[in-house]
Amino acid sequence: MGIISTALMGLFVLSGLSGSPAFAMATTTPSVTYIENVGFTVGMTGYNAVPEQTDGDPYTTASGAYSNPEIVAARSQDLADTLPFGTVISVTPPENESPECGASLVDDDIGLRVIADSMHYRKREQIDILLPAEKTVRANGKHVNPAVALGVCEGVVIHVVGMIDIHHMPKNQEELRARVGYLPKADVQSLAVSK
Repeated sequence: MGIISTALMGLFVLSGLSGSPAFAMATTTPSVTYIENVGFTVGMTGYNAVPEQTDGDPYTTASGAYSNPEIVAARSQDLADTLPFGTVISVTPPENESPECGASLVDDDIGLRVIADSMHYRKREQIDILLPAEKTVRANGKHVNPAVALGVCEGVVIHVVGMIDIHHMPKNQEELRARVGYLPKADVQSLAVSK
């Protein structure tokens, strides 16, 4: 089942999200669609926009969007109906990280993500976060690429927080957050404290 987006105000009901209840979506602008918060559990890895880790042109995703490491994520092909291109997700790493999962090391690099790329057909129930190829973080006493530091994380909860037009992608996290009206947990907590 695909997601239909329209520039007019409308309401559509989608169902069949891997056992999740149906959810409603309303379009409020030509490029942003808001979706009731639906969460489910997946595995998570990281990748870079380099020829060794992508197919064809590393700067162009499977959706045709630019490979922007600030906002792009890929999904396994079995999640194509659940997470079509343009789906905006928030990512909650597992509370108890395994030694293979370094999500806390790259948490600042994850933020919100737009599903704009696709993974190899053998992968199942997984997302892959595009991270900067030129950056390093400290992990196990070494400086490594964030995708290496992230490793393989199981039990990651993702929430669908909106839809955007894949042909009008935001350039950074701030623009993405503004377009979907999403506040990070820290901002929500600080708003609650200030009241």
